[in-house]
Amino acid sequence: MEGKQTQGRKKIEMKMIKNENSRRITFSKRRTGLFKKASELSTLCGVEIAIIVFSLGGKAFSFGHPSVGTVINRFLSENHHPTEQTTRHLGTHREARLQDLNQQFNKLSKQLEVKKKKGKMLRKSTAESKCQSFEKYINGLGLHELEKLKGMMEKLKENVVRKVNELHSEAPPRDFKAVGLLNVWENGTDNDHPIPKDWLSL
Repeated sequence: MEGKQTQGRKKIEMKMIKNENSRRITFSKRRTGLFKKASELSTLCGVEIAIIVFSLGGKAFSFGHPSVGTVINRFLSENHHPTEQTTRHLGTHREARLQDLNQQFNKLSKQLEVKKKKGKMLRKSTAESKCQSFEKYINGLGLHELEKLKGMMEKLKENVVRKVNELHSEAPPRDFKAVGLLNVWENGTDNDHPIPKDWLSL
């Protein structure tokens, strides 16, 4: 009687496993098999070996004979002198990296300059808008509101004059900004604050 024919072991396609849970299970199984093979190779051939693997979660797993640290230290001590080709390659890579960083710096500097100009224009536009809004607000007031605002401004003027007089009695008025403010009230207008004094005389 003929034996049952089998298809043999199915070959697994070498590509990233999409399912994360399956990927973790496969990693655990394959890692154990990898370390086992490394141990067999070390025993059969009498060689020193070290393997370090990081899981998907960033956890490190290692196997070494006689130990991972011993093998790594030996490797580093025997390979700490770079070859001329390696040095040239590193130099080229470093130069290319510096050029790339310099280009990024210049690009960011230009962007920053543009943003500064936009910010300056925005502040100027905002100041002009506030001035226009104040003028619009004044023009929109009725007689009663204007008289009330006039009284408030006159009260403010009295407080400013009184404060200036108090400061005059305490210190010389030289280079004192409040004197300029008082002159604005007394003489009419100031270029920086274009609000005529005579608007109070309604």
